[in-house]
This record gives sequence, structure tokens and C-alpha cells, in this order.
Amino acid sequence: MSLLHIDNLHTVFDTAAGTIRAVDGVSLTLEPGQIVGLVGESGSGKSITGFSVLGLLDPPGRVAEGRILFKGRDLASLSPREFRALRGDRIAMIFQDPMMTLNPVLSIGTQMVETVQAHRKVSKAEARARARDALGRVGIPRPEERLAAYPHEFSGGMRQRVAIAMALLHEPDLIIADEPTTALDVTIQAQILSVVQGLVADMGMALIWISHDLGVVAGLADRIAVMYAGRIVEEGATDDVLDRPRHPYTAGLVASTPLANDRGQPLRQIRGTAPSPLNRPAGCAFAPRCDHATEVCGQEPGETAQGDRRWRCFHPLGGQA
Repeated sequence: MSLLHIDNLHTVFDTAAGTIRAVDGVSLTLEPGQIVGLVGESGSGKSITGFSVLGLLDPPGRVAEGRILFKGRDLASLSPREFRALRGDRIAMIFQDPMMTLNPVLSIGTQMVETVQAHRKVSKAEARARARDALGRVGIPRPEERLAAYPHEFSGGMRQRVAIAMALLHEPDLIIADEPTTALDVTIQAQILSVVQGLVADMGMALIWISHDLGVVAGLADRIAVMYAGRIVEEGATDDVLDRPRHPYTAGLVASTPLANDRGQPLRQIRGTAPSPLNRPAGCAFAPRCDHATEVCGQEPGETAQGDRRWRCFHPLGGQA
């Protein structure tokens, strides 16, 4: 049984201007100990997919269709109380900006102790010991002392380590990380990625890493799922997808990544912009930006599977339809 199985997920936002289809038929499977990178441009539905799994959609957002199974259990069947018990315990999330999730007027220790006691009936001393150990696990020096510090006393990289430590407090089965290294410089980013990889390997948890940075995902994930306009347009093993992309959108993302041997050359880019979720073109949403589009792309492309690769395109690169 898979750890997480998302089947034909549709997440919508009902607005005065119309219905926004933020996630439009996403299917994804995650096994224990696996790292999946969910990549794509801003607005492609990556974060909303993660929020849908965690039940963190604010009105008017709602899951309109599909199933999310966690260890075979349909999350839609859970009561709000059951979902709160699961969230933060067996499924945790690391948000993009730790200053938006850490309370600035409470010490790190207070916040971590409250997080432990929200899911475990333990003494304050035991909860504090767990918090201290979690800080040490993510490489924060003198963790006992740092429990007394406040968020503003930490650097950006250290705050993100605190956020990771809080997600690890209950050794969850699944962590969803929503672009947690975007605001960090490359040196700190590399340190955080190294910490995360080590923790996944040591603890056997699964990880969904949401990012628009192919370079980060390439060095971290076992598999990549490429999203565009609310749909997964290509999925497969990381090296296979990046070295031999089948979907023109994936190829465009790879080609637009700066490389050391291209120094001094103009950056290649995908022409045009992603469509508005309120006004998507009929058929393939990428067709207006695609150099390979033909008349048939006015229809909705089905999914093609080849081994552990899958894609949605009438004109896949490599010549196999």
C-alpha cells in the first residue's frame, strides 16, 4: 500500500468572476522514504495541491472531486478533529517563510513545547527534551540555549532549520515542503538541502518538495512531477525527466535553467505567459506557448505511460506519441 495516493484531484475556488480550477485532475503516488519534486511556474497549482492534502484550504477553496488516500485512509472522510490530530503529527508541512509561521512574541522553546503537547500527553520537561533534540538534529548549535531565543534572534537559514525541526517533532510519515529555501542564499540553501536529505534517509519519511527551481529539485528528488495550469504534464525518475524530457514544457524549463558553460549567452525562455485559471484555452493549456502545437492540440491530450514515465502531449519529444 502506498503512503500517499492522490487520485484525480480537483481543487477549485468559487469567486464572483467565476470558478478557478487551481488543481485540475492531479494524480500522484508517494512511497515511504521517497522524495518527489513538484515543479512548475508560479500559479501552476503546486502549493494548492499541498494545501489540499493537508486540508488547509481557506474558503472559497474546496476539493470538488477526487480522493486523497493516506495509508489507505480517505482524508475526505475525516472529521475536523481527526484531521487536526493527523496534521502536524503524521503529516507535517514546512512553509516558505518561517517568519509567517513562527510567533514573534513567543520563544522557540515555548512554541515547540506547545507543538509536542498538542499531539502527545507528555510532561513539559519531556516535551522540552524532544524540542532540544529536534533542534540538534537539524544542526542548530547549543540547542538547549537556543530554546530560550526568539525568532528574530535567528538568521533566515536558522529560522528555516527551526521550522524543519518543528515539522520533525513527531517523526511524521510525510512532510510537504512548500519552497522552503526560496528566500535563502545558495550556501545556506545547500546546507538545508543536505540536512533534509540526511533526515529523510535516517528516518525513512517521505517528502514532497514543492519548487520552481529545477536545480534544487535535481539534486534532491528521486522523482519529478511537472505541473502546468493545474495539471501534471510529465512525471518520472528525476534524471530521466531532466535528461530526456518528453513534454515541451518540461524541455522549456530545462532549457531556461542557467548553466556554467553558457556564460555570456542569452538565457532561453518559454515565450508567452501561463494562462489565467479563469480563462484557460481549450485542449492543451500549453499549446499557445508551444512550438510543436498543431490543430490536434485543440483537444485535451490523454495520459501516455511508458514504464514509470507518464506525460500528456500529442507531440512528445523523442517522436513517440
